[in-house]
Amino acid sequence: MLYIGVDLGTSAVKLLLMDGEGNIQKIVSKQYPLYFPHSGWSEQKPEDWFEQSIAGMQELLADCKKEEVAGISFGGQMHGLVALDDQDQVIRPAILWNDGRTGEETDYLNQVIGKDKLSAYTANIAFAGFTAPKILWVKKHEPENFARIAKIMLPKDYLAYKLSGSFCTDVSDASGMLLMDVKNRCWSKEMLEICGIKEEQLPKLYESYEVVGTLKKEIAEQLGVSPEVKVIAGAGDNAAAAVGTGTVGDGMCNISLGTSGTIFLSSKTFGVDQNNALHSFAHADGHYHLMGCMLSAASCNSWWSEDILKTDDFAAEQGGIDKLGENQVFYLPYLMGERSPHNNPDARAMFIGMSMDTTRKDMTQAVLEGVAFGLRDSLEVARSLGLKIERTKICGGGAKSALWKRMIASIMNVKVDVIASEEGPALGGAMLAAVGCGEFPSVEAAAEKIVKIVDTVEPEPELVAKYEEQYQRFKKLYPAVKDWF
Repeated sequence: MLYIGVDLGTSAVKLLLMDGEGNIQKIVSKQYPLYFPHSGWSEQKPEDWFEQSIAGMQELLADCKKEEVAGISFGGQMHGLVALDDQDQVIRPAILWNDGRTGEETDYLNQVIGKDKLSAYTANIAFAGFTAPKILWVKKHEPENFARIAKIMLPKDYLAYKLSGSFCTDVSDASGMLLMDVKNRCWSKEMLEICGIKEEQLPKLYESYEVVGTLKKEIAEQLGVSPEVKVIAGAGDNAAAAVGTGTVGDGMCNISLGTSGTIFLSSKTFGVDQNNALHSFAHADGHYHLMGCMLSAASCNSWWSEDILKTDDFAAEQGGIDKLGENQVFYLPYLMGERSPHNNPDARAMFIGMSMDTTRKDMTQAVLEGVAFGLRDSLEVARSLGLKIERTKICGGGAKSALWKRMIASIMNVKVDVIASEEGPALGGAMLAAVGCGEFPSVEAAAEKIVKIVDTVEPEPELVAKYEEQYQRFKKLYPAVKDWF
């Protein structure tokens, strides 16, 4: 049988077709616009997601045996607020995960309601990108829109709703709303009260591998497939990427170098970092995970290369960078503010340490190293909890860079396992669809069968020592400039 994985990203939707053995048959990508109506704001039109997803699926399925398509599932950008009225019309553009407008609402939740209460209710504290602060922002600044809200959903769940008619979400994605009691995998009544919403405005919660419905008849006809095709709940993009890299079960680690950057630690038991610097979320495998998230990762490199240097030849820009661990230029990777571990939407990127002999390559190297140092900040929090992390998988667009992987291995002093497919959330979505359709008995069984390690990048002792010194210098930079933001 065939399974479709949909990765609803920030810049594009990627659609992947996988067979029951885990072989990728075809991949299609469709782009859509991103809007920045004010400084620090970030929005998209949900209608664009659906339109491009349908177009992408038609292209994806053009040459396959359509009668063999059994299921579809998702990995989706997290935290976005999608609001529908009682006629199922989108009320306003979706406010995205990297939107920084909710500073006041985030402060209200953390300072007035209190971090201790939030952590008790949801296992997390408020971050500007989370969904609950966005709801409070709409309530305060767009009361007429707030009054119209009949359904609140996350980006990928809008696709599931349009495809199946099922008003659903999964526990991994819902964990990032600050509305869910993560430990008990249910909505938090206290948080609904704080946000002024009712449980009927929220979707039904499912595990990521559970079937939520089948395709609507008209959608099935449009795609030329059976209306019996199952729609499976899916997962937030990081949990889906973790499935796609085999980061499931106990004690596994994955680093994602996408638009945002994450370090993802899977666990069979529930746990919370006492300072809430890491997110404590439900995982797509039925268990839990800790996650550190930085808002700008590979996007730092694309901004530097494309917007500043006016080139998209990333490989050429990285060619010839060979003095690792010796760079005198440092880069703070906070283009869109920062989440883990600083939780500061007002933080901004900076280059520090330039001199008259600083070169273009030094600057490019600093960008790559700055992102790796930022990810290490989260790794250090995990290590402080007693977690022993000796190796990690890696995925995302940035994972295609051999230089970046080499830096990460030595900056973090971990073995970096490269997998055969770096398709992350799209592959994870297809794997969840296969589990939901009974192709595999569990997410872990699917990962064991499908995910293959093809290379390991080892930390280099001499570089580890140099980068340790560099990281200690990097750590001092944010506290030194924090008040300036």
